[in-house]
Amino acid sequence: MTWKLELAVCAGCLALAAVLGSPLPLAAGFGFWGAACVWRRRQARQLDELIDALTHLQDPGGYVHLTDCQEGKLGILSSEVYKLVDLLQEQAGSAHQGKRYMADMLADISHQLKTPLTALGILMDILGTPALSDEKRLETVGKAEAQLGKIQWLIRSLLVLSQLDAGVLALKREEVELCPLLDGVCDSLEVLADVQGVSLRRMYDGERLWLSCDREWTREALANIVKNCIEHSPGGTVTLSVLQHNFSTSITIQDNGSGIPKEELPHIFERFYKGRGSASGSVGLGLALANQIVLGQNGMLSVESQVGAGTVFSVRFYPVG
Repeated sequence: MTWKLELAVCAGCLALAAVLGSPLPLAAGFGFWGAACVWRRRQARQLDELIDALTHLQDPGGYVHLTDCQEGKLGILSSEVYKLVDLLQEQAGSAHQGKRYMADMLADISHQLKTPLTALGILMDILGTPALSDEKRLETVGKAEAQLGKIQWLIRSLLVLSQLDAGVLALKREEVELCPLLDGVCDSLEVLADVQGVSLRRMYDGERLWLSCDREWTREALANIVKNCIEHSPGGTVTLSVLQHNFSTSITIQDNGSGIPKEELPHIFERFYKGRGSASGSVGLGLALANQIVLGQNGMLSVESQVGAGTVFSVRFYPVG
């Protein structure tokens, strides 16, 4: 509605009132003019709200109050602008979270690398001692190699975790026989189990079960879980069992070790988290990596534990639709 149309209608009503000698057309004209004023004020208010919304977009963390849109083309414009505002605010929030995540990650990486790098510096100083015996020199070189191995494992694990988070690590699915896969995990940890005095018990002998998964990364995830159970069950037993039906394939890894306190359970799959009973050389990445690998294959990793009674890890894979 334009001001020219409003003026024409009001003039027509005034002329009609003069011709008919009746105040009704004049009253109708004033009513029309009043409605037009209300409509114009409503339009002006909506435009002010839109301008305010667009202005607030320029303010970091600016809050925009989204009101109900009116009918008509201006209402459609308001709706589209508010959708855009909502989308931009969501993107800004995600970007802020991403920056904070990266800052926290870099701080954690710096902290984790600080210890082995400091140890390497000390070991290099020892190796530079002229009077160092051959036996002591070999021992120091071995310690330095261990620290380098720790750094390499840390960097590799962080790289894999970042690729899984970004969805750029290609997990290649294939039909894998499950029991031989678990045997390979147990065999790779046999020496560690012997050192800890742990018996690895396999409850799946003779079964022919198949799992659609990435063989190597699934082996990595399961090995990290079994290793964790071995380290927390010196002199105990770690039991592996499997169960398969139409809806899922479940792998259960259970130990009878020290258990995990209730308050720590929600955090054990967080990267760099180390509970009170963690091994001295742990950096808190093994279970986080295992969890991400399982999640990346349409699976779920859960844990139940009781202090003094042991821990049960359940790995469940679901078919891909």
